[in-house]
Amino acid sequence: MRIIVDAMGGDNAPEAPVRGAMKAARELGVDITLVGRREEIGKYLDGAGRVVTITDAREVITMEDDPSTATRRKKDSSMAVALTMLKSGEGDAVVSAGSTGALLTGATLIVKRVRGIRRAALAPVLPAGEHGVVLIDCGANVECTPEYLLQFAFMGSFYAKNILGCENPKVGLLSNGTEPTKGAELQKEAFKLLQEASVEGRINFIGNIEGNDVMSGKADVAVTDGFTGNVFLKASEGMIKFAMGKLKGVFYKSTKNKLAAAALKGDFMEMKDSLDVNKIGGTALLGISRPVIKAHGSSNEEAIFSAIRQAVAFARAGVIDEIAKNTEYMRLPSEGAVKTEE
Repeated sequence: MRIIVDAMGGDNAPEAPVRGAMKAARELGVDITLVGRREEIGKYLDGAGRVVTITDAREVITMEDDPSTATRRKKDSSMAVALTMLKSGEGDAVVSAGSTGALLTGATLIVKRVRGIRRAALAPVLPAGEHGVVLIDCGANVECTPEYLLQFAFMGSFYAKNILGCENPKVGLLSNGTEPTKGAELQKEAFKLLQEASVEGRINFIGNIEGNDVMSGKADVAVTDGFTGNVFLKASEGMIKFAMGKLKGVFYKSTKNKLAAAALKGDFMEMKDSLDVNKIGGTALLGISRPVIKAHGSSNEEAIFSAIRQAVAFARAGVIDEIAKNTEYMRLPSEGAVKTEE
């Protein structure tokens, strides 16, 4: 298996992507193609052997670039070249810590969506419940239609089943109450579509869930529009950081607490690791016809390694094939079949 890594994407590029990729080559046994400025990559490339190759790309997409046009204007950028290589079959997946908007647009325009899927969605796995919870969407689509949410539910369900190991993933619709009448018109109409799909046995829809249900593991998949999902994700990250800081303060408050902290250090570190974005990996772009993983912009070496590990699992799991085989069921009742888009 070959993973293509955008070596110039992210705050810590190219060092973090290169070192993370070398670690993945050694420990995961995968071949790596690093895409970017050869001379800059070479500064950190040591002892990788034949499993790491370099594809030279002279341009870099920055956070100042317009994400909607970046990959088209900068065709020789590391991100655009990596996506083009994926499209042409020169690798099995792409990992990038670069601009989320540019990666999403580039993946849509270059690699293309699965035929029949209206919009690709960002689907991070939150550290909750027994397996984790797929939050879809978390920012790719600020404005959504009920059909988008129906497709998100299917895609998130396939991801939870094949990647997280959930036998019959429970799908919940994020709303401001559990009753079917709660939410704006988008949620009310999406509720009907999800309920119909559940009655047909296509997904396991458990109804509306509230914000405090998501991290409890009540559902394996939390479906929402990109605006709401992004606000929820950022608020959750902030609350986790706040709670961990307060807990650390308690541990160092007194000698007695320090002794208790020493006794609990192993358990505390295990909990901290489960919430560490650098250990969780990246975010899958579901709906794209080939595997694309978005790593956090501030990713360090460990985060890139985790994202590559996630890309390997994604490429092997058959999620995209399952999405492609089921697009006919992701439709509005008034439509005989889902419309196709390139």
